Amino acid sequence: MIIREETPEEAAEIRSLVTAAFPEPLEAELVDQLRAAGDSVISMVAVDGGQLAGHALLSKMTAPFRALGLGPVCVLPERQRAGIGTRLITASLDRAAKDGWEAIFVLGNPKFYRRFGFDQVAASGFTSPYAGPHFMVLMLRGDLAVTMGKIEYAPAFAALERDRLRLNNTKA
Repeated sequence: MIIREETPEEAAEIRSLVTAAFPEPLEAELVDQLRAAGDSVISMVAVDGGQLAGHALLSKMTAPFRALGLGPVCVLPERQRAGIGTRLITASLDRAAKDGWEAIFVLGNPKFYRRFGFDQVAASGFTSPYAGPHFMVLMLRGDLAVTMGKIEYAPAFAALERDRLRLNNTKA
C-alpha cells in the first residue's frame, strides 16, 4: 500500500470513493467544494493494487494561529478496519507538521482520534459551531500560544450542515 498526495486526475475517483464510504453524497460534495474553493490544503490517498482504497483531507481554517481541519477521512467499506485510515491520518498529520502548521482540529470519535494525540480539553477554549464532546485539537508544535478564541472551518462545512439538515427534514 502506498500513501501519497492526490493528483488532479484522481478527483472523480476520489468522489466515487467518498460516496461509497458515506451513506449520503454530502461528504463527496464537501470534498469537491473544498477543492474548488482552494481550501483543500493536504489531500492524501491510499493506493493498493492500483486502486484508491482511502482518502484524507485537511482544509484551511480561520484561527488565531496556523490551523487546519481534518476531514473527511474515508476508506472503501470493504477495506475498513485494516489500518488504512490510521495510515492516512498519520501521513496527513506528518505532512502538516512538516509544512509548519501549528494545530489540527477534528470533529469525530474521541476514542479513535485520541490515539493520534487529539485532545478535547485543549479544544474546549475555542468557540465553534462544532464545539462539544467530539471537537478536538492536536497541537503540532508544542503548546499553542493562544488557547481560546474563535475558529472557523472553511465555508463549505457550513454548506454541508445546511444540506444535512435539509436532507434530514425531507426524510422526516
